[in-house]
Amino acid sequence: MSGYFTTKRHERLRQEVRDFAENEVRPLIPKMESARTVEYELSRRIARQGWIGVTIGRRYGGMGLGHLAKTIIIEELSRVSGAMGAMVQASQLGVAKIVHFGTEQQKWQWLPQIAAGECLPTIAVTEPGSGGHVLGMTASAVRDGDEYVLNGSKVFVGNSHVGDLHGVVVRTGPGSRGLSAFLVESHRPGFSLGEHQPAMGLHGFSFGELIFDNCRVPAANLLGREGDGLSVAYSSSVLYGRPNLTAVALGIHQALLEETSAFATRRHRYGKPLHDVAPVKMKVGQIQSRLMTARLAAYHAAHLLDEGLPCDAELMNAKLINVELALDSARTAMEVHAASGLFTDSSVERYLRDAHHIFAPAGTSDVQLLRLGEVALGMGKGQWSQRLADVVRMDPLTV
Repeated sequence: MSGYFTTKRHERLRQEVRDFAENEVRPLIPKMESARTVEYELSRRIARQGWIGVTIGRRYGGMGLGHLAKTIIIEELSRVSGAMGAMVQASQLGVAKIVHFGTEQQKWQWLPQIAAGECLPTIAVTEPGSGGHVLGMTASAVRDGDEYVLNGSKVFVGNSHVGDLHGVVVRTGPGSRGLSAFLVESHRPGFSLGEHQPAMGLHGFSFGELIFDNCRVPAANLLGREGDGLSVAYSSSVLYGRPNLTAVALGIHQALLEETSAFATRRHRYGKPLHDVAPVKMKVGQIQSRLMTARLAAYHAAHLLDEGLPCDAELMNAKLINVELALDSARTAMEVHAASGLFTDSSVERYLRDAHHIFAPAGTSDVQLLRLGEVALGMGKGQWSQRLADVVRMDPLTV
């Protein structure tokens, strides 16, 4: 099935990323799991492979290979380490805002650095008091001459503690047209980080708090125009966030299948491999079926995005399907492993914890269902994949 969407170039890229993940990432997993700190050096090493620039056009130093290639990169890293897959997806999410809304000057200033792995970007929208209610944010930016002064905080920011360039959406006025987006370098006076808090899973990844205390940024760091902040947030979430997180879930799902199949082969019961016990074989078959369905949804949506075709609904559905089916398969895998899967040195236990982290970002499953319901009822408010098709499509003649 994957060959229907992928080319030989895609499969070479898959093997390249898989080799790196096996040789460079897997040996560090025990350390990441025990330390539960941010894996700064490995994040930088991955960035230097050029993979953050997979959707950046060649004219800016990127790979120009598109969203399906991006999906494969994140999937293969997540197959070994959900944390490092999450690191790449969060940086890719940070790319979106510049690709979609950056001026030519901003693109030339930042995209080549990102593509070279010299700069890790983030996007910061969520606040402690508003959660997924974007219009409820209170962090602000006030114009002061040739600068803006930012105050407030953002939470659950992917790559918070390794990021160099934060795309921050804050309030510059009332209502939905009162949100604006800014590029904030991590060295700016008045910018600081909250303390890194270890979480249930994704050990080695940071998704923490950014704090702005009279943080001054040049007016030239405004993304788009004043009032474009909501568009920056929504388009980045729909066109990058949902497919990126889909890819993380897909990689974890693949790992669940491989780990469960291997366990059922090497473990013996009643004088034969465990997989010869019919209920166990059926559970492995369940995981296989779910994974095939999930990958089809993921690759199809990414393919449509690369073609510049309207696909917001497909992106929502891909995130919904991949997260829910990966969580279902994680539970099934734990049932096959039984008590053996409960110890913290068990890979399947790690996959279960990591999979739960993909549920909320870019909209929970309930949010995806609400939006899909609006599509079915003819209540949709337009498609970002259609509005931004010219900057989303991967055209080899222009990248």
